[in-house]
This record gives sequence, structure tokens and C-alpha cells, in this order.
Amino acid sequence: MSGWVVPWHPSPAGRPTLVCAPPGGSGCNRFRGWQARLGLAVSVVGVQLPGRENRFAEEHPATFADAVAAVAADLAELRAGAPLVIVGESFGGLLAYELARATGPDALVLAATEPPGNRSAAEHLVIDEQILRDLFVSGPPELRDLDEDSQEFLLDVLRRDDKLADTHVLADKFQVDCPIHAWSGDLDAVVPGHLLDGWAGYSTAGTTRRSFAGSHTFLTDLADETVPALGSLLC
Repeated sequence: MSGWVVPWHPSPAGRPTLVCAPPGGSGCNRFRGWQARLGLAVSVVGVQLPGRENRFAEEHPATFADAVAAVAADLAELRAGAPLVIVGESFGGLLAYELARATGPDALVLAATEPPGNRSAAEHLVIDEQILRDLFVSGPPELRDLDEDSQEFLLDVLRRDDKLADTHVLADKFQVDCPIHAWSGDLDAVVPGHLLDGWAGYSTAGTTRRSFAGSHTFLTDLADETVPALGSLLC
């Protein structure tokens, strides 16, 4: 593997695998604790794009398609025919969707993610920047305690991710062949639940909807609920 995915299981190859794609501006370490929650029968893997966390010195990929191809190649080394579920949050949901088209998982979970093309990249950037700035004030300690330079670094990563998303091109054959589980937060003012209804036409195997009592970041905020729900899809 070349670093595009980060497995937290000591022996991940060939195990049922949960692949987690983070939101824009974030790295995959937000999912690290999910391995302990699910136990060693399952392998939890994070998607790690360049420009953040352990890859902070690396250049962003030129296009969304380049990123998808690189992640898919790394995943191929781990899967070995075992069950695979991919989950993505917001920007990570778009990445998860394209990974599902490339890898054919058993299920795709899209959290707080609009279908492609609902809004312009510029609209997303304004919204995403405000979310991150709010987290610098009222989010977890690791964000509240950042100095100005560190905050600006994360904002720059977010801007680059939005620019990368702007290179996404919806394929003519855009449907995935696995079930889609479209999850929303009841209190999400950024991506209200009704917007996720649009995923209904993106799967040949059906789409289900589920709402959680949380905000735009419910996927990690409500891990006591969301992680067991994800684990059940691997059984």
C-alpha cells in the first residue's frame, strides 16, 4: 500500500472491512477509535488524502479521479474477497460514492452528503469554512486549542479539498450495484435530510434512509449509535 488508506487492525488483510472517508479539511484519525469499538473481527480503514496529518507535506492530487484511483488500488490489496462497507461524511461521501463505483462494496453509507451537482463548489466552500470556524470556537479540545497558524493550515486543506471536489465528473453510468444507506442528522442545517432523498436513483440495489438526532457532524458525534449500525452491515 502507498499510504492512501490507513488500516488500524494489526492484521487487516482478508477481514470484513469498514472503509471510512472523512469530511473536507479532515484526516482519517477521527475514525481511529472505531477499531476498538468494533473489535478485531472487523478491520477499520481510514482514507487519507495527501496534505493532512501524516501526509501533510505531500501535494494534493490533481483531480478527483486521480484520488479515487489511488485509494481503490490500495484497497484492492486489503480486500481479498472479504465483505466491504464504505462510509463517507460530507466531502468524504462523494469520495465514498466514487470508491463504491470503483470497488463494488457490499454496502455504501453516505452521511450528511448531497448527491453530486446539488450545489456549486463555491457554495460548499462558504458553508464548510463556517462549520470549521465554528469548531475552532466550540468543537473538541484538539480544535479549540489550535493557534492561528494551525487553524489557517486546516482551512487551506479544506479549500484544496473543495477545489478537488470541483473536478468531479459524474459518469454516464453513475449507479452503484450495492445498497446505499443515506444517513442524515435531524439538526443538520447544512445538508437537511430531504436533500439525501436524491440518492434514491443512484443504486441498482435500492436506497434506504435513516435519520439521527444530531447535527452535520452526527457520524462521529453519535458514534455510540452510528458505529454499531455500520458494524451490522458487515455481518
